[in-house]
Amino acid sequence: MSESFPRLSARTRRFTLGVPRGFTISPDGGRVVFLRTKSGTDPVTCLWELDTETHVERLVVDPRALHADEEDLPPEERARRERSREAAGGVVAYGADSALTRAAFALSGGLYVVELASGETRRLETPGAVIDPRLSPDGRQVAYVTGGALYVQDLASGHGLVLATPESPTVTYGLAEFIAAEEMDRMRGYWWSPSSDALLVERADEEPVDTWYIADPANPSRPANAQRYPSAGTPNARTELFVLGLDGSRVAVPYAEEYLTTAAWDDHALSIVTLTRDQKTMRLFSVDPATGVSTLVREDADPAWVDIVTGVPAHLDDGSLVWVATSEGGHRLFVGDRAVTPPTLQVRSVLDVDHDSVLFSASGGDPTDIHLWTWDGHSLLPVSTRSGVFSGRMSGGVGVLSEQSLDAEGVSTTVVRRDGMAVAIPSYAERPGLDLRVSLGRSGRRELATAVVLPSWYEQGSGRLPVLMDPYGGPHAQRVLNRRGAFLESQWFAEQGFAVIVADGRGTPGRGPDFERAVLGDLATPALEDQIDALQGVAEQYPDDLDLSRVAIRGWSFGGFLAALAVLRRPDVFHAAVAGAPVTDWRLYDTCYTERYLGHPDEQPEVYDNSSLFADAAKLERPLLLVHGLADDNVVAAHTLRLSSALLAAGRQHSVLPLSGVTHMTPQEVVAENLLLLQVDFLKKSLG
Repeated sequence: MSESFPRLSARTRRFTLGVPRGFTISPDGGRVVFLRTKSGTDPVTCLWELDTETHVERLVVDPRALHADEEDLPPEERARRERSREAAGGVVAYGADSALTRAAFALSGGLYVVELASGETRRLETPGAVIDPRLSPDGRQVAYVTGGALYVQDLASGHGLVLATPESPTVTYGLAEFIAAEEMDRMRGYWWSPSSDALLVERADEEPVDTWYIADPANPSRPANAQRYPSAGTPNARTELFVLGLDGSRVAVPYAEEYLTTAAWDDHALSIVTLTRDQKTMRLFSVDPATGVSTLVREDADPAWVDIVTGVPAHLDDGSLVWVATSEGGHRLFVGDRAVTPPTLQVRSVLDVDHDSVLFSASGGDPTDIHLWTWDGHSLLPVSTRSGVFSGRMSGGVGVLSEQSLDAEGVSTTVVRRDGMAVAIPSYAERPGLDLRVSLGRSGRRELATAVVLPSWYEQGSGRLPVLMDPYGGPHAQRVLNRRGAFLESQWFAEQGFAVIVADGRGTPGRGPDFERAVLGDLATPALEDQIDALQGVAEQYPDDLDLSRVAIRGWSFGGFLAALAVLRRPDVFHAAVAGAPVTDWRLYDTCYTERYLGHPDEQPEVYDNSSLFADAAKLERPLLLVHGLADDNVVAAHTLRLSSALLAAGRQHSVLPLSGVTHMTPQEVVAENLLLLQVDFLKKSLG
């Protein structure tokens, strides 16, 4: 290779550049619009179109041709990209009309509209930097947010209309608040009506939310950035909904619950989904847009929590509701009042509804596989059959299928036409240049999904390797999946002389509600127990290959919390740790995520104490490296700094690596590259 893996991984944004994504299929199935960079090292995302009949692919929008590839993003857009973990630039999102004839997008705060057939692109004048532009279904108007106000502009006349203006500096219209974007996967704050004459709009007021200050100590002349952060037990932003008509009408849509998880507006209903603050009750309402009166359609309750599932609510052509809920021990797809999937098939998301068919993703007996299925109104049909991780879209009888597996590098994307002919959309992603040696299986008493990653040059039985546990380990997220991209960093660490073990413990998805809910009230004990269980299980499977006297653990975010927890509470098992951006005290993390698992801190303080690292500071006897971006607005640097202070007060030696100007994503190339190198150096020295 001309470049080292750490450098190439950093340049390619972990090999995501060049991969096609963001697919939209025209209603007749004749065209597919998507996003992709021109190469695996080009960070500027372009808009493309594929003709499914002629197989001809066409570049529609190149930001460089518009002289808009140098990004000067407004703060709200930077925050939106941080929430969505968007690492690329250029056209990273777009909104199209229902016929897929036009698309709107933002570049460096400017508003652009492109005619997809001709590629003619024009920039529209706006009163400020634009966030989240979306075309009306009829394609005649475009809505967008600037300065917290919601605007609509007529594309023919150029006439602009201010639909809503914030009443104070803490108010925004049309934007998802922090909690919705970070924890509920809702990245939008307004929805067009099917008739294009009104919008459902969120009004968010952050006035009740505590103000935190994110400083840049490396540049003391710069003032700290004030941020509203709703930590556990403190007030959230106040959110309200209004139906705003283009005729100037304003109809309130009241709801009593703390959270608005999502909304949808189709030909059958204006729907909103709400969630109580304790997250044990979710309600689906149908709203009369003329009066704002809501009618309860469905209520789901759970003694632990109710899961938020993307893609629902939706409706079939006959108006039947498409929904996902927990029933008989499984996450199941419902059509109307009937569950149409068995409890053994764990539904993960609804991807599309095309007339009378539903496309959804689910895991069966093996949580490392995520397959695509359809419900055609009568029966369940598997779309993907090979082992791997699949995603897709469906419209007009045409499907887009994206496949990842351990057997092939990168992402393979195929458009399947109505006649069964397959058309490939090429990926331009770089090849990592690693010879993966990954074995997936089950380990430990709980038969945890586990990956064992050995050096490509290692011959089994030729000597005992030091062990590196490489988990995330937190609820609602997986590390052990049947795709090569999940193990590239783990393989690189293995090449440095480690046997790397990646294990998904209780709380992770794919094995059903009971397995996920085992972390209720305790984010520490089950997570740590399961990493030890997996380690011991793998040691039994590889009796001559692992050196259990040299076991390290590394992780980021929840994985960082787990890594620090491991050396603090079980130094008999773990001999060194790298904890990146760790949550060290759950009282400092946000309301929605934390309270889902631990409840309200005022009601259950002992639960928070048990999951905190501070009380264990005096127990540290193993090498610990704490790494944290000082600009992190998700897991703020106070987590690491307070733990460091507790360790210092206890007289415990440790290392802290502060990353100036770095957020939770660490997208900077030099930082991302050297961070890997420094971790290897620390682990090798610590394990001798």
